[in-house]
Formats: sequence, C-alpha cells, structure tokens
Amino acid sequence: MRRREFITLIGGAAAWPLVARAQQPAVPVVGFLSGRSLTSDAHLVAAFRQALNDSGFVEGQNVTIEFRWAEGLLNRLPKLAADLVQRKVAVIFAGAADVHVGALQVAAATIPLVLATGGDPVALGVVDSLSRPGGNLTGVTVISAALWPKRLELLSGLLKRTGSVAVLVNPGNASAFPSTLELQAAARGFGQTVIVLNARTENDFGPAFETLLGQRAGGLVVSDDALFQNWREALVTLAARHGVPTIYGRREYAEAGGLISYGASTTDQYRQSGIYVGRILKGTKPADLPILQPTKFELVINLSTARALGLEIPPTLLARADEVIE
Repeated sequence: MRRREFITLIGGAAAWPLVARAQQPAVPVVGFLSGRSLTSDAHLVAAFRQALNDSGFVEGQNVTIEFRWAEGLLNRLPKLAADLVQRKVAVIFAGAADVHVGALQVAAATIPLVLATGGDPVALGVVDSLSRPGGNLTGVTVISAALWPKRLELLSGLLKRTGSVAVLVNPGNASAFPSTLELQAAARGFGQTVIVLNARTENDFGPAFETLLGQRAGGLVVSDDALFQNWREALVTLAARHGVPTIYGRREYAEAGGLISYGASTTDQYRQSGIYVGRILKGTKPADLPILQPTKFELVINLSTARALGLEIPPTLLARADEVIE
C-alpha cells in the first residue's frame, strides 16, 4: 500500500467516531415545573421517573429532566415557566401550578404541556374539552372541587357539633371560589354554614385558626393547594394543638398525623403524567391525548389522631377506609 493511501485510510478511520457522534440524535429535555418542593414531592418525582422509565426514557441515558421548584412561592411560577421555554425543552410537565395557569398557557403555545391539576381545565379556560383538549396542552386532573361535598359529608359524620364548619382556601387559586360555592351548597343540605378562611402564605395559618376558634366552627376542610401541601406538617400541628377535627384531600396529610383524608391518588396522577410525557416524546400530539380523570379515590383514617381528639370512628367508616393508620 502506498504511503499516501495509508495516510488517507488512517485519517478517514479517525474521522469515523466524529461522524458517528454527529449522527446521534440529541437527548430530549423534559421540563418539570412545580409549585411545591422536592422535600414534599420526592415520592411524586419517583413515580414520574418510573413512568418515564417504563416508557423507555431513562434519565441520564436518553432523556434529561430540568427541575424548577417554586418552593411554595407561587409568584415565582411564571418566571420558572419562562425559563423552561427559553431552555427549549421538548415538553413541560407542570404540577401544583393552578394559581398561574395563564402563564402555563403562554408556555403551551410553543411547547407541549402536560398539566397535573386539581382544577377543571375547561372551567380554567385552558382546554376546549376534556376528551378533545386541542392545542398543545393535555394532562391529568383530579377535579378536586367535586370532592369537597363528599369530604364535608365524611367530616360531618365525626363532629360533636355541626352547626358550622370552616374551609381553608388560598384566594389566589383559580379553583378556590367555585369550589367554595359548591361546598356552601352542600353544607346547606346538612343544615350547616361555612366559614371561609383565607391564607395566601404560611403566615396566615395562625390567624385563620384563631378565626375558626373564635367562630366556634365544629371542624375544618382544607382545600387542595400547593401552599397547604408544602406546609402540611404545620397545618396538621395546628389542627392537633387546637383540637380541630380536619379533613384533607391527600393521604400525605393523614400520614403526617391528620385526622382523615379523601381524594384521588396524587402518586397515580404523577405516574400517568409521566406516561403522557413519554408518549409525547415518542411523537404523539397533546391534542390527541384526552385529559384523564381518576377512577379511584382513597379514604385514609388516622386512628391515633381520632383518639387524641376524643372522636369515635364508626365501624362502617373504618370498613370503607383504604388504610387505617394506628
């Protein structure tokens, strides 16, 4: 072999790895946006990752996840969403972000968005319908407002005095007002009145409980909100300190010492959201993915807390519970 041909052959061989690397597809980036924190949501992140893995996307191998946590400071959500858009991620997942759903709509104009919400996406104005969302947005909703009357019914069956109950809401949440109206309508059916307690930050929790005690409410319904989920231990502690029977929307509260919880599984919601993100990464359009609703609801009772409050849980309710925490 001539020397010139040999050098050409070696040079071409050396270029092969460069050509191969150039032909490798870029690793897609998933934006994960949340109004809560990793501390409160580590189990939800695990469910989301597992769903991506089951869809064939393993973080660090063929997908990257960019996390943006508002840490309960919900006014940070628009900036965090804009940052992910600028990062040019392939798809954005957004949880606990209903307060700034309008900013998410802006993001969804150019990037597929999977929304995990407690609100009604149609009522919030982000989709045309649940079955045919249209546009660039889909997701999983637990439509929490529809469950508030059921929570009131469960709580009322435990209360020693039932003339009035309180509901704790974040007035900045778009779902708060319509949900409160539904609860008030349900309360009238029980011959009760509803005292609305507002909390925009954790500093409002103490004054809210003072109002509750001053108006002698028999119990408390805590609405679904990222702020309350971030500070669930603080709320559970206040309810125990003041002896207030309280019902929550997620099992994490009962696990932290809350009396009772009733609602859809947030873990399942994040798992299904991860499946949707995987399908979008494979080429499915968000408009072709109907917004899902839960088919199963969990009732969790903390029997230890009930004893501390001097409450007797009816055997029929215990039999219905998905889990009883001793």
